[in-house]
Amino acid sequence: MKVTIKDIARLAGVSTATVSKIINNKDDSISKDTRDKVIRIMKESNYVPNTIARSLVTKKTKTIGLVIPDIANPFFPELARGAEDKANKEGYNLIICNTDDDTAKEDRYVSMLVEKMVDGIIFTASSERTSDFISLRNTKIPIILVDRDIDLEGINGKITVDNFIGAYEGTRHLIEQGHKDVIFIAGSLKSKTSIDRLNGYKKALQDYSIEFKEENVIEGSYKTEWGYEAVSNLLNKKQNFTALFCANDLIAIGAIKALKENDIKTPQEVAVLGFDDIYISKLVDPQLSTVRQPIYEMGYKSVEILIDILKNKSSKEKDVVLIPELIIRDSTVKE
Repeated sequence: MKVTIKDIARLAGVSTATVSKIINNKDDSISKDTRDKVIRIMKESNYVPNTIARSLVTKKTKTIGLVIPDIANPFFPELARGAEDKANKEGYNLIICNTDDDTAKEDRYVSMLVEKMVDGIIFTASSERTSDFISLRNTKIPIILVDRDIDLEGINGKITVDNFIGAYEGTRHLIEQGHKDVIFIAGSLKSKTSIDRLNGYKKALQDYSIEFKEENVIEGSYKTEWGYEAVSNLLNKKQNFTALFCANDLIAIGAIKALKENDIKTPQEVAVLGFDDIYISKLVDPQLSTVRQPIYEMGYKSVEILIDILKNKSSKEKDVVLIPELIIRDSTVKE
């Protein structure tokens, strides 16, 4: 038979209220000896608390939702790992929802998480997300935005990087390697994140007195296939360029593949720079120069801030902007 909270109370010689307080970590007024005795009996009896019943009483499920746009992109598993490590450390479970960069799927997942009474949501928006959505407007669940910075109602905090600085430093590096014809292969340009990277690219050109050309900015998606397609199209049009600044590492990897298939050497003929520093950026040939985001830290910090809010602690860093780092490898530096 299943052991109940009443059984534990009877075996320990205490009230069910005392056992409940110990299970829910509200046992400040209970002696250490009593607490240790109850916990020992629970272990010996293989007692498993009824989490549903407990959540109805405490209004807490010890569960956090993590909404991400593309689990196939190595950026997001690393971000999820940081979030999960911090959640586990604090005794929380993590529900991961992959939206496939689909705003309709994104809406459904957020609604589902609200229905399941998660304590909070860590949210990375689809690259196509441009507006608020109803499922967030009337909920009191704390929401932390991570990575992609967009304007949404009901946001309690943000963890982002300075995309302007990252793109500026990356473009400046290419220019200082002698490149004047630098193509910016972008993802979707609907989000503030993408626009900031474009503006950083423009500012670097301006500071080095290089004319900005609209045709040198190509908008697409944050996928390897897009990088391959974009470069193939550039070569078919015979457009002049000696460097590619790619909006993420997956685009850059696709770009290198297209260059190789056309017998164009990287970096001797065309330099390629990525953004993110996902783990496979060191495994491609040539190793990819990139703008490193502190991906794990972003996930970890987002949960840290969310839990501070849940514990009613005053977090001084509810809007955190991290500084990216230029990582120079073989794809941009000639021997």
